[in-house]
Amino acid sequence: MPPSFPVLQPESPEAQAMYDLLLSVLGISAIIFAIVTGLIWRAIVVGRKRVDLPEQEFGSERKEIFWMIGPTIIVLWIFAISAKLILTMNAIPQVDPPADQIADAELHVTGHQWWWEIRYGDSKWMAANEIHIPTGKKIRVKLTSADVIHCFWVPQLARKIDVIPGRENYIWLEAAKPGVYQGRCAEFCGNQHAWMNFQVFALDPADYSQWLAGAGTAATKPTATDAVAGEKIFFTQTCVNCHTIQGTAAVATIGPDLTHVASRDTLGGGAIKNSPDNLHRWLKNPQAIKPGCKMPDFKLTDEHVQQLVAYLESIN
Repeated sequence: MPPSFPVLQPESPEAQAMYDLLLSVLGISAIIFAIVTGLIWRAIVVGRKRVDLPEQEFGSERKEIFWMIGPTIIVLWIFAISAKLILTMNAIPQVDPPADQIADAELHVTGHQWWWEIRYGDSKWMAANEIHIPTGKKIRVKLTSADVIHCFWVPQLARKIDVIPGRENYIWLEAAKPGVYQGRCAEFCGNQHAWMNFQVFALDPADYSQWLAGAGTAATKPTATDAVAGEKIFFTQTCVNCHTIQGTAAVATIGPDLTHVASRDTLGGGAIKNSPDNLHRWLKNPQAIKPGCKMPDFKLTDEHVQQLVAYLESIN
């Protein structure tokens, strides 16, 4: 089953504002429901006690005006607080210095069937299904799609936004405190839509700077026998045609960047937890774990798979 998805636990100012709006609308609805229910109950109770029919009233302009003005005021009030929230969510934060009005995005996220590609600023380094951000800062995210319509959603941090082929959409992402926040695609996009998950890791600014310093580093050269053999398999088989490993001749972008794959929390867009054993299972037959994914079963021997695992674990 997909991981738990705490929709009603806001952990950012934007998510908290949406949660407060929800509570306000639910409160208004509850009051209206109570009034209508009370009037119906009174009509039933009082009506059962009457012997004669009540006096019939064939129209009252005063009452009609009252019943029109009341709902109109409520609808306009809900519209006003909703519009205020929308304008607040899309506003550019006041920073000092203004950083050229934050002209470009700090994160570029591309939706694929069925995984998320993440690039940090203008760097060439690419991550998959894991986003790291500092706490207490609004991060501007540019969203694009490589194939079909997807939908980017981290309910504890931000609103939904569609990810559309041929179009760039933008969203602000912010976390109030450190933690790991679950995100996923909220638009049906194919048979593995349910396993198009991602995680947002919110770190203290100091921890984020430390993480960022090592995140874009090139892969280390393997030295162990199995790892060296796995490197040879990677570059002589079709792996190199789809994946990137920073600091090597592997620069393809069809599949996720594998430079730091051993440090990731999950594999296959959240389909399984990342561990040497699960990585072995994935490389042996990815279709058995995520049917329909773009990575085929290459019919590798157990020995070759073990060597590939040793290589990918060593370059972290």
